[in-house]
Amino acid sequence: MTNLSPTAAGPTGGRPARKGAATRHGPARKGAATRHGRARSRAGVLFVSPYVLFLLVVFAVPLAYTLWISVHRFYFTAPGTHVDSPWVGLSNYRDVFTDPVVGRAFLNIGVFLVINVPLTVILSLVLAAALNAKIRFRAFFRAAYYLPYITASVALVAVWQFLFGTDGFVNNVLGSHAPDPSWLVNSHLAMPMIALFVTWKQLGFFVMLYLAALQNVGRELYEAASVDGAGRVRQFFSVTVPGVRPATTLVVIYAIITGANLFSEPYLLTGGGGPDHASTSPVLLMYQKGIEQGHPDFAAALGVVLVGFVLVISLAARKLTERGN
Repeated sequence: MTNLSPTAAGPTGGRPARKGAATRHGPARKGAATRHGRARSRAGVLFVSPYVLFLLVVFAVPLAYTLWISVHRFYFTAPGTHVDSPWVGLSNYRDVFTDPVVGRAFLNIGVFLVINVPLTVILSLVLAAALNAKIRFRAFFRAAYYLPYITASVALVAVWQFLFGTDGFVNNVLGSHAPDPSWLVNSHLAMPMIALFVTWKQLGFFVMLYLAALQNVGRELYEAASVDGAGRVRQFFSVTVPGVRPATTLVVIYAIITGANLFSEPYLLTGGGGPDHASTSPVLLMYQKGIEQGHPDFAAALGVVLVGFVLVISLAARKLTERGN
């Protein structure tokens, strides 16, 4: 009997494999894969191009124009009217950093963030964990917490004024124990009250984010923790909190960005940042300086400083929340 070696016969013992076939088909297959990859890349560029265009039009171009305004002496003019905008370098930035009202505005935002961000993270995570469990009327509670978020701020401000105004419901209940001056006209309480208002208004949105994140935490992790003797509280800190850490990073950064862009709440609740700039925010100050007082160059420089402030705080918060991953 004749034994056929692998080099003399094909894999089934039939005709010998032709040498060079793999060599001839290799470049063809590689070329087809390359063309397929290029087609996928072009399709990807086509799909993301509307969003890239949106970012350029809505964010990049206005930011570049803001940078240009911030280093010129700029004035708003009537359509068709031309006024020279001389170069002033960093003069507007010097005015921003030496203005005591700007410093107070950033201090106010610092107070806001210290109150709002921890409360938002803690309350939304606890509520999301509770609403993720099988409880009665779960759908009703989810809708109830989300309702303030989708309600117009003006309507909610009216409710807050009814509760915490000088002659509001809370002061009538407290009687002689009510603060004097009242909550929203008290220089020490105005900003904390705004922080509580924003926390209450936006809580439903962050609860929804955590509810979505909790769907990715496997039930087997809770079962394993239960077998090891962990109770509900221990499971929350050992399983839930680490399991939703990426969502926590998102919540913290979003809350920081929202707080840094605070405008309507101090404008409506405290009559434009009162009393005595105790609740003025940088964005509200930009509006007052740029629109009401006619100094858009100062407002532009303040806006650039605010962007840098938000970037630094957001990056620090991301490092802090992602530590230990």
